Amino acid sequence: MMKQGFYIIMVAQFFSSLADNALFVGAVELLRTQGYPEWERAALVPMFAFFYVVLAPFVGAYADAKPKGDVMFNSNAIKVLGCLLMLLGLHPLVAYALVGLGAAAYSPAKYGILTELLPASQLVKANGWIEGLTIASIILGVLLGGQLVGDTFSTWLLSFDLPWFDTGIDTRAEAAIAVIILLYALAAWFNTRIPETGVKLRPLPADPNRSAMGNLWTLAPDFIDCNKRLWVDKLGQISLSTTTLFWGVSGNLRYIVLAWSAAALHYSTTQASSLVGVVAIGTAVGAVLASVKMKLEQAPSVIPLGIAMGLMVLGMNFIRDVWVAAPFLVLLGGLGGFLVVPMNALLQHRGHILMGGGRSIAVQNFNEQTCILILGGGYALLTGMGLDAYEALTGFSILVASVMWLIKKWHESNLKRHAQEMNRLLEEVRKEELKS
Repeated sequence: MMKQGFYIIMVAQFFSSLADNALFVGAVELLRTQGYPEWERAALVPMFAFFYVVLAPFVGAYADAKPKGDVMFNSNAIKVLGCLLMLLGLHPLVAYALVGLGAAAYSPAKYGILTELLPASQLVKANGWIEGLTIASIILGVLLGGQLVGDTFSTWLLSFDLPWFDTGIDTRAEAAIAVIILLYALAAWFNTRIPETGVKLRPLPADPNRSAMGNLWTLAPDFIDCNKRLWVDKLGQISLSTTTLFWGVSGNLRYIVLAWSAAALHYSTTQASSLVGVVAIGTAVGAVLASVKMKLEQAPSVIPLGIAMGLMVLGMNFIRDVWVAAPFLVLLGGLGGFLVVPMNALLQHRGHILMGGGRSIAVQNFNEQTCILILGGGYALLTGMGLDAYEALTGFSILVASVMWLIKKWHESNLKRHAQEMNRLLEEVRKEELKS
């Protein structure tokens, strides 16, 4: 039985993620209707990742130094500010990057609190529920965003007028973003209900002879050291490389599916958003199945699913019928969900042991979001040079299958060349799972 605080975290995460995904669709539509070029719409993904990368040395330590419920509340407040600035005329890419700043601060607290609240034996199950609920919020969020910018809901929303006050909300995308602000506010309220875990906080570095900014910069060497610890650890490096590639590709695939739907099925933004949700349905099913079937020590055994997932993406180039596309995308998402949940749990477990929950998640975010930033930036650049959705899918397919094959070989090499160390690490994992 999970602790009550876990369920509050789940609800808070649901509404925050729901708003994140609805906002993505709203921002795409805002850029489209305001006449921005295609490459700027593609650039939304790497812009969201920007602060994950830049602030990675700091947000993990900040999450470990403060009650994580407070960190999550402040992060949602930053997201609200980003949405408001988007409505007030700030360039959508810049405002969306600010929302990404809030998300960057939110993530270490969201995942780090799991290792504080729950024993290792419940981490895979907890990750399964968190990832499953997150995927559900992606499904509903993308669908909600698509409906909010569609004709029916947008006409109804724009019919509202406040007396004696001009909101300046005159378009479908702006009306959608205004509703999304309310979702972030609701998530922030639930953040205030998250109990303190009682785990000892790890204060930020303090030196009376240095300025506050100087103290913050002392976190950079610590972050580099934490990064090194995970990449050197024989289980950490495999789980980190797998999740880095998975989320790097998945983060960009969300927009590529929108572009592919328009090219292959001639879908509008509202219609195309439903197919992004279909992928998420499969991921949710795969995540829940993994939480039930998989143990922490079995996590590396799912690596071949990543190779299969990469090869499947190539098949989208040949689909022209939604009745074929829907089940295909469900299966694709299912493989991804079953892959990422045990790997994510193993990474959290190793990170919590090596450096603490918040720092570990910040390292994970840094690597994953750097991958999103590089792949998304490259995709936006190539889109500006004429790359179409089919070519993008081909490139992503080859990349995922090839790198996952290399990770598989890497793990097999560790098992042979470092057998004693691997046996010790796997025994530690087994013992942790048997506790409580």
